[in-house]
Amino acid sequence: MGRKWNNIKEKKAAKDKNTSRIYAKFGRELYVAAKQGDPDPELNQALKFVVERAKTYNVPKSIIDRAIEKAKGGAEENFDELRYEGFGPNGSMLIVDTLTNNVNRTAAEVRAAFNKNGGNMGVNGSVSYMFDATAVIGIESKSEEEVLEILMEADVDARDIILEGDTVIVYAEPDQFHSVQEALKSAGVTDFTIAELTMLAQNDITLSREEEAQFEKLIDALEDLEDVQQVYHNVDLDH
Repeated sequence: MGRKWNNIKEKKAAKDKNTSRIYAKFGRELYVAAKQGDPDPELNQALKFVVERAKTYNVPKSIIDRAIEKAKGGAEENFDELRYEGFGPNGSMLIVDTLTNNVNRTAAEVRAAFNKNGGNMGVNGSVSYMFDATAVIGIESKSEEEVLEILMEADVDARDIILEGDTVIVYAEPDQFHSVQEALKSAGVTDFTIAELTMLAQNDITLSREEEAQFEKLIDALEDLEDVQQVYHNVDLDH
């Protein structure tokens, strides 16, 4: 599958290390997950996923706890989960997931980010059919063979298990995310470098140097928006 998750994550971490933006995005996501279900991660699979994912981005426990406590405290902020789809330079495709308390504002901001950076919005379904919802889990403490054996013994299915750099990456169906993690935890894994539910492009494309620079400006503009939680795309930025 070859999306080079380590490189992608390192770039994102470097970009966000001196800002509070990533903490704010996780704070919102944690609040919504806790508000929509039980505020105990062990009783709320959606919340548990966000907590596990936040840990891989080194979100402080205080940020996690504060968001959950806010939901427990009866705060009445209402957020809608909305997905936008669009196109960038030379056939590049993007999916933009948002959490917003103002739908009109978010739609206008996402559309402006596309229009000002060489892209254009598409209709629902214009891009997403070229992506597969996928669970991606990465660890560094086991080999590929060990991970395969652990999952087989636990009767957990995976689409693929590959080595990328120093990290063993497990690709699985989204509903297998927690099963994969629990199997690995039972085998002594305590640290996950990647824990994502993502939209994985069926085929990546390569852009020219000029097109790639334009595309990265588009990605940056979208990720800078307060309401944007995730941006998925089909461009190989690590060639």
